[in-house]
Amino acid sequence: MFSSLPSPLHQWRGVIRKNFLTVACIVSLVPCSFSQAPATWTSSDMYLAIRKLNVLGSVLYVAAHPDDENTRLLAYFSKDRMYRTGYLSLTRGDGGQNLIGNEQGIELGLIRTQELLSARRIDGAEQFFSRAFDFGFSKNPQETFTKWDREKILSDVVWVIRKFQPDVIITRFPTTGEGGHGHHTASAILANEAFSAAADPKRFPEQLKYVKTWQAKRILWNTFNFGSTNTTSSDQFKFDVGGYNPLLGKSYGEIAAASRSQHKSQGFGVPASRGEVIEYFSTTGGSAPTNDIMDGVDLTWKRVQGGEAISKMIDKLSSSFDLLHPENSVKGLVELYRAINELTGSYWKTQKLKEVQQLIEQCSGLFLDATTTEQFAVQTDSIRINFSLNNRLGVNAALKNISVDPFDSSLTVPLAKNKNVIFGKTFLVSPSKPITQPYWLQNKMAEGYFNVKDQQKIGQPDLDAAYVTKFTINIEGEDFNFNKSVKYKFTDPVKGEVYEPVVVIPQITFRDFNPLYIKTDKQTGTEISFTANKSVNIPTPRSVSHSLNAKPDTLSFVIGGIALGKKQVFTESITDKELNPGVYKINAASDSFHAGYIQRSIAYDHIPYITYFKEALLTVKKIDLKIVGKKVGYIVGAGDKVPEALEQMGYEVTLLGDKELSRNNLHQFDAIITGVRAYNTDVWLNDYYDKLMKYVNEGGNLIVQYNTVNFVSNVKSRMGPYNFEIVNRRVTDENADVKFLNPSHSVLHFPNEITQDDFRGWIQERSIYHAGNFDKTNFETIFSMHDPGEGDDDGSLIIGRYGKGTFVYTGLVFFRELPAGVPGAYLLMANLIALNKEKAF
Repeated sequence: MFSSLPSPLHQWRGVIRKNFLTVACIVSLVPCSFSQAPATWTSSDMYLAIRKLNVLGSVLYVAAHPDDENTRLLAYFSKDRMYRTGYLSLTRGDGGQNLIGNEQGIELGLIRTQELLSARRIDGAEQFFSRAFDFGFSKNPQETFTKWDREKILSDVVWVIRKFQPDVIITRFPTTGEGGHGHHTASAILANEAFSAAADPKRFPEQLKYVKTWQAKRILWNTFNFGSTNTTSSDQFKFDVGGYNPLLGKSYGEIAAASRSQHKSQGFGVPASRGEVIEYFSTTGGSAPTNDIMDGVDLTWKRVQGGEAISKMIDKLSSSFDLLHPENSVKGLVELYRAINELTGSYWKTQKLKEVQQLIEQCSGLFLDATTTEQFAVQTDSIRINFSLNNRLGVNAALKNISVDPFDSSLTVPLAKNKNVIFGKTFLVSPSKPITQPYWLQNKMAEGYFNVKDQQKIGQPDLDAAYVTKFTINIEGEDFNFNKSVKYKFTDPVKGEVYEPVVVIPQITFRDFNPLYIKTDKQTGTEISFTANKSVNIPTPRSVSHSLNAKPDTLSFVIGGIALGKKQVFTESITDKELNPGVYKINAASDSFHAGYIQRSIAYDHIPYITYFKEALLTVKKIDLKIVGKKVGYIVGAGDKVPEALEQMGYEVTLLGDKELSRNNLHQFDAIITGVRAYNTDVWLNDYYDKLMKYVNEGGNLIVQYNTVNFVSNVKSRMGPYNFEIVNRRVTDENADVKFLNPSHSVLHFPNEITQDDFRGWIQERSIYHAGNFDKTNFETIFSMHDPGEGDDDGSLIIGRYGKGTFVYTGLVFFRELPAGVPGAYLLMANLIALNKEKAF
């Protein structure tokens, strides 16, 4: 039924003091794109946080991927009802597509992790993950559970529930499949199983040395109306979440739009909404709500033994809060902290102590900063950390201690009003100091999940900071420890002051190289570069050489010379004759020091810099590959690594953008290939339709890789000479049988013979976004394939002759298979490029 109870925010409006009405209380809801900058609160934020101290309720939202969450509902719960609100995304979105670059797999997961954290900073919810890996689209939960270890991922959901202790759990998707994606349905199945399992001491008892069992009051499915799928009904429990928050100056729809628009890699920028929005819910476990989603849950301090008096202290603080002088509330907040600290230990005692301490810091106007001028801390080198403190509002405070590995200093420094206290310390970066690596990438992963050994890391959204400074500040006679991540701070001439993560790196790191080397008669060898970072002492004379072990699995580089404390880059050429098929572990030696890490960096303005390390491996494969033609033009789309693979095959690749298409004579190219989603991302391609069709008509070969058609991105440009549509059909089973519909077609024979063996060893999927409703008079189909339980589909590859040339549309996932070194994908791509050439040979 419809919940008509007023929200806590509505109830407060009548008691807000007059001085709140004299100042516009507007909060910027779009975080600084340089999101590592210190968080700042307005008086509105502080006032809302004080009121939240009297709300002891929590909600956990569960779904499968980044961008699955209902950001409007999260914002409403967090900022209107003021519940502790969390979102558990089972995966980090590693298997999605990337609209902003060519990162795929774990790298895309790293980007989407930061996008989610950016979204949570806006809507106020907390973020959690399980160990599940997003391996790509799955059509049903049965397929999903063949790759996810069902019991392992269930244990993760149970762990998060036991640790977060939600009163209400909400799933985005149902257990019955209307969510479409197999991961979606699996997330609901696991959440509903975990609802009961979290309360059972016999389930995952190894967790109970850290947490206790927990039974949520209810679990609900947040029903939806997506496109043609409407799962809502008038008899479902429902309420309005579209309200306006005058203290924030935004509606929850506006907050939600800013939050959802952080998913930039998925092209999920959305417009702000205003006005009533009804959310619907169906109960799948526990007691159904009647009047309020928290029916039967005590949201007051009565749920904490001895807590009744705490509520009155909070009421007094909120009624006396002064917008222009928040520091006047600090003494009362310290008294509140002491009173809560005297209570019997409980979940809510711990949580509210954290909230009160954060309020004390913000109301005090304390500025606590620990930064470096170098992004990278090199093992065995030194690092200087600069500390900055300012008691901006003049509360009764003194600095008692600063500690950061390995520095610890006890002191008593009174903090005068609005006076800077600045000093620095230089110390050694221990050779045993761990490199800065996301914890879920520290161990070799399984096919469907990350191997995380530390139970207490599970659920943690981000990696630990390389260095954390603990400031011990005495405020009104009470010691408080404030932990601040040490950041790399610099000034950009355009962006201004920028904060980014500090990263611990090894003495020697390899520059990113193509981890796949394809031995063909066109290849002559490869180059590998590595960096000797600061203060690497190397004997003279300066030189670099490499050697292969007798067993062809290790390629070692030996450095001679002296680095003189400066970063130096070394490059060594490896000839084709030296490389036999196999997997080589690449390392570098300087005396007894060895490093085998490739340092990868990812930088986009909307998220913090990302640095991670991967093992320096070179896979060498021998493919009996023939190519015909030499020059390929590649129209870059959303981003992929196909051009690098084409170069390894022996083609000269020219990247074509708007200007290049305008200026170049296209007839110089034996084939032109469009990158994945090019027609979705490059709207200017429609301007070149006539030029591309003229190129094909006069003997050219245009190969169009997949484009999407969905509510996020549709193709608005014409692509081919004959009619066809892109439809959301895919074959997700990478081992699906492939039937040859046109076995005599040249694409299966020239210049390479294609057999069933060439479809072995494919990864993740076969094909996505097929051609449909095409002109069968002018288009030929080559393959048919299907997922288990489905009918054959022939839209994965269509070929049409147009004038003297050829047009191809394919949903086959070359963008995954070529970088993975799948031989059959190389042979088939070479044959597609050779269309039109057979008569010339």
